Amino acid sequence: MENSSKFDSPTNVSLAGTDAIEYKAISVFLVLVICTAGIVGNVMVVLVVLTTREMKTPTNCYLVSLAVADLMVLVAAGLPNISDSLAGMWIYGHAGCLGITYFQYLGINVSSCSITAFTVERYIAICHPMRAQTMCTVSRAKRIIAVIWTGTSLYCMLWFFLVDINTSQSRHLECGYKVSRNLYLPIYLLDFALFFVTPLFVATLLYGLIGRILFTSPISHRANVTPEPWRERSGMEKKGVEAPGRKPSSRSRTQGALSSRKQVTKMLAVVVILFALLWMPYRTLVLVNSFLDSPFLNPWFLLFCRVCIYANSALNPVVYNLMSQKFRAAFNQLCKCTAGGQLLPHSLYATTASYSQAREPQPRDRKEGKQPPAANNTALPRQQPQGDEPYVGAV
Repeated sequence: MENSSKFDSPTNVSLAGTDAIEYKAISVFLVLVICTAGIVGNVMVVLVVLTTREMKTPTNCYLVSLAVADLMVLVAAGLPNISDSLAGMWIYGHAGCLGITYFQYLGINVSSCSITAFTVERYIAICHPMRAQTMCTVSRAKRIIAVIWTGTSLYCMLWFFLVDINTSQSRHLECGYKVSRNLYLPIYLLDFALFFVTPLFVATLLYGLIGRILFTSPISHRANVTPEPWRERSGMEKKGVEAPGRKPSSRSRTQGALSSRKQVTKMLAVVVILFALLWMPYRTLVLVNSFLDSPFLNPWFLLFCRVCIYANSALNPVVYNLMSQKFRAAFNQLCKCTAGGQLLPHSLYATTASYSQAREPQPRDRKEGKQPPAANNTALPRQQPQGDEPYVGAV
């Protein structure tokens, strides 16, 4: 492979031939810190959703899928970067070249698909609440996630036929392409269109429609806003809840539901914005270099591009912790290793007892003569478990 195409190598995430000790030290330090933090954070996201019944919502299913994909990116791209910098050459052999390349692109592409999926889910839940009763369920989310992972897994098999071990001009082994640049250019363009431009276009369009409903439409000020059964309980709702023993007023419930929808939407919008900003340098550079006879290969700028990619995978759990009260409480309880499997205090979910689309009256409700919330009046049959079947995995 010609040296000018070295950056285009899918697993060449460091300039293996450089002798700059300063560059290697900074590169290894930054990547190690970011990947370690990202791996810990995304593992915690998966654990709190899998081990906490109240966290098994349609939106959180997609966030688990995103967390698993981010873990794949950090492990398959970030860690080989460190070994490449330290060893100065590819050390994983031919099988490692194929496998690591495959999992890199699988994680990258599933990330963008998961972002698109939860954006569409938010749009349906907020802009078409009646359809959401049947469309935005945990079981449907699991089926969509399975389709995403299956389809993307098949698509990424293309890389098995495009990469191989090569010998650089410095006589070092590297994992790179075994075809000429004019052949893999269409693949880059296809990836760029399918897994970057399209998700951002869809997200921009749908979040614009969501924002119009939540922040500018008169419906946001009406008293009959129907709360989502799986919604996040917000600080405003907590403040609006009346004293124990008294029913919260209709106004308080409405304000809580609206504030909750806004908060969840803001959090997911931040995830999309980070995806766009942090992937833009790398995607743009690869696209531009594909058309240049002499690609731009400044090592510090390349390091910046790669650090942005790893930071995108590592920052999502931080966003959840900062913007979601439930995730923050779940993370805190997980760190304390609470016994019995109950990660979150029941009181946190007092007004969000079920994440299903239909809720049966609870025993306490029957004693007090309470009726189910308006959004859940279509109760499921007694023999069917409350809500969808428990969410037990992302893939």
